[in-house]
Amino acid sequence: MTRKPDEVSSDIMQPLETLPVFYPLAGKRVVVIGDGEGAAWKVGLAAATGAQVEVFARDACEKLREVVEGRDNVTLHERAAAAGDFAGATLAFAATFDDAEADAARKAADAAGVALNLADRPAMSDFIMGAIVNRSPLVIGVSTGGASPVFAQAVRGRIESLVPASFAAWARAAQDWRPQVLSSGLDFLARRDFWRRFTRLAFRDIERAPSGTDRDTLLAEARAAGEDAQRGRVTLVGAGPGDPELLTLKGMRALAGADVVLFDDLVPASILDFARREATRINVGKRGYAPSVRQEEITALLVDLARAGKNVVRLKGGDPLIFGRANEEIAALREAGFDIEIVPGVTAACAGAAALGASLTSRETARRVQFITAHTKDGEFPEDFDWGALADRRATTAVYMGNRTLPALSRRLLEEGMAHDTPAFLVERASTPEERIIRGTIASLPETVATEKLVGPVMVLIGWALLESLAG
Repeated sequence: MTRKPDEVSSDIMQPLETLPVFYPLAGKRVVVIGDGEGAAWKVGLAAATGAQVEVFARDACEKLREVVEGRDNVTLHERAAAAGDFAGATLAFAATFDDAEADAARKAADAAGVALNLADRPAMSDFIMGAIVNRSPLVIGVSTGGASPVFAQAVRGRIESLVPASFAAWARAAQDWRPQVLSSGLDFLARRDFWRRFTRLAFRDIERAPSGTDRDTLLAEARAAGEDAQRGRVTLVGAGPGDPELLTLKGMRALAGADVVLFDDLVPASILDFARREATRINVGKRGYAPSVRQEEITALLVDLARAGKNVVRLKGGDPLIFGRANEEIAALREAGFDIEIVPGVTAACAGAAALGASLTSRETARRVQFITAHTKDGEFPEDFDWGALADRRATTAVYMGNRTLPALSRRLLEEGMAHDTPAFLVERASTPEERIIRGTIASLPETVATEKLVGPVMVLIGWALLESLAG
């Protein structure tokens, strides 16, 4: 019995606390009320957009005066705001600790039909100001709906570490080059290909500014690709062992540009969330000892989607090149005339070792690491191993998919001369909140595991280097 691929709908938007909106204000009138540094910040923010900012402050602080003096598009009125001051404004901000002044601003804004933000008063505000990552014209806003500005600032800091200041030059280039791309004669698919190539180049050469030569090269590449009837693209991405933070930046970017994502059962929803909202998600999971989508169906689907001009991400748990049948998919795509990009992932063996806090190698006890799978494609225990190598005391062995065949593996290794007290560990759901470690020896582990109920994917690690690290 085989299972058909399951297409997961991405059309229904999950609940939004607030609607993120980016508002062009150049040349428009903005009102700011307040005397202190909070008002100074709002004035500087609004003025940076090119708005005509009018500030109403009875006792402006030194910082506010510095901002006003440093901007030609800011006017300071040293008095309280009146109701008529809101007329013709596009937006208004108030940063005041005076409840009466806040109430008056709220009533005046309502009367004039102007959206108002009252600092630290989310219940009285029409909109909320989030934390900002400024790589203008690339601007990123982060909001918690007013629940935790400190948390929003922390998230902003994480984003800033991923988006260097040099990205501003690439964003400006995108802005400047868009008219030329639109008038280049490239059709829609080719133009989209141009911007994908642009994005890959930006992330690859992240520390330098783009040039006209880059633009011309990208246009030529997109034009050449557009002349080929087969415009689709397939990227094989390793999702890692389960923790979404272990997905690589390159894998994240591939997901962000995908039209279609074919994913395995081991890929958690938190990683699928990195795919763009419009992407079609198709579950093609191969479940051990259960109905699964046949590999032939998956391979044929990849080729069909590429022929349809789709940008496809094939998302596999762990690393796609380790026991993931990647060779079959790569061969089929190349035979059909498509190139395939491969993005490695963190494999489960490394995640399992990290869960133990142990090294897979040691200068003294393990100069070799060997990865094996403990069942064949028909689910049987494989007999064609180099058993002498597996029983070698100077190696660490990582066993994938070894839960059901662990007793047979243990028995055979002992027969081949492996010491009964060789350290052995089973790690379930490595790197996830449900991570669990079962400790033992190669002789005792099967019996211990037999008493446990295992739900998630498991990794068995065997070798003396593991014990050496733990002892240290």
